[in-house]
Amino acid sequence: MKKLFLTLSFALLMSACAFAQRLAYIDSDYILKHIPDYVSSQKELNSLSTQWQKEVDARFLEIDRMYKAYQADQVLMTADMKKRRENEIVEKEKAAKDFQRGKFGPDGELTQRSNALVKPIQDRIAKAVQALAESENLDMVFDKNSEVIMLYANPRYDRSADIITRLGLKPGVFAK
Repeated sequence: MKKLFLTLSFALLMSACAFAQRLAYIDSDYILKHIPDYVSSQKELNSLSTQWQKEVDARFLEIDRMYKAYQADQVLMTADMKKRRENEIVEKEKAAKDFQRGKFGPDGELTQRSNALVKPIQDRIAKAVQALAESENLDMVFDKNSEVIMLYANPRYDRSADIITRLGLKPGVFAK
C-alpha cells in the first residue's frame, strides 16, 4: 500500500512539474525569409546548382552522342578500334560522374558552399533563440518546421517575430 501511495504521489508530482514548463515555438522558414543574407545565399546556391547541372547534362549528352556514334560505326571497326572507343566512352562517363559527385555529392562544392553561407545565419538564429529563451525564462523552444510534430500551436506562443527582432530585422516585411 505504501509503495502504491509513493508511486501515485511521484506520478502526480511529475505531471505537476510538466505543466509548470514554459514553452514557445518558432517558425524557422518564416524567420529565414526575413533574413536578406539567407535569401541572397539561396539565390546564389540555386544559380550555382543550375549552372553546374547544365555542365553535368552537357557532359552526359556528349557521352550519349559518343555512344550512338560508336554503335553506328561498330560494324566497320576492328576489335582494337572497338576497345579503344569503348574505353574512351567509359573514361568520359567516369569523368562526368566524378564531376557530378564533386559538385553535388555529400562533400561536394555545393554542400560546402551552402555550409559556408548558411552556417553563420543558423548560428545567429540559435543565439537569438537562446537569448529569447533566457530572457523569457522559457524551458523549451520548438521549431514548427523541424522533425518535431506539432498538432496544435496556439499563436500566442509563436516567438518567430521576436527572433526576427533580436536579429535586428523587421517582422512582417515578407508574407508567411
